[in-house]
Amino acid sequence: MNNYIIRLENPTDFEATENLVREAFWNVYRPGCTEHYVLHILRNDKDFVPELDFVMETDKEIIGQIAFVRAQIIADDGRKFPIMTFGPISIAPKYQRQGYGKALLDYAISKAKELKVGALCMEGNIDFYSHCGFDIASKKGIHYYAEPRSEEVPYFLLNELKEGYLDGVTGVYRTPDGYFVDEDKAEEFDKKFPPKTKLKLPGQLV
Repeated sequence: MNNYIIRLENPTDFEATENLVREAFWNVYRPGCTEHYVLHILRNDKDFVPELDFVMETDKEIIGQIAFVRAQIIADDGRKFPIMTFGPISIAPKYQRQGYGKALLDYAISKAKELKVGALCMEGNIDFYSHCGFDIASKKGIHYYAEPRSEEVPYFLLNELKEGYLDGVTGVYRTPDGYFVDEDKAEEFDKKFPPKTKLKLPGQLV
């Protein structure tokens, strides 16, 4: 890995960061992508966490980003446990699979711990995120709102940052509303960027 710095994003970065997210997610989970629009909208969401809105640079080029959002677990006994989630997290395609993503996430998690965040929940690939302290959430009794409790959901992950924060807790997590965006508005937003071809590829989710 080349020398890099991780710093807070600032408004002058927004265009470059959104273009990075678009390049990183284009045709990965669906033809085209909406993640760059999600980030654009999240920055003005009440639950967005500017203290954990980071970019990664090398040679003054933004090659990575990560953003956090406040969330909660609703326990079966009615208690509400404040936590956070994150995403999008992006690494420029030419820098992927070289360790930059783990370095960025490890740094961001360390900063979340400094803010006394109790736990993180997110949807992702356990093969990657297990290296950063995540495990399948249902093993801890925390369930994803959109899936049956009887099933182990391999993509719904948990990282308990405060030891014992969720001991004895069973409950449900729901993706924060800020991640659900209007498809038509996302399509219109994408027209601000250079044209790219949408492709339907094997393995896409949508």
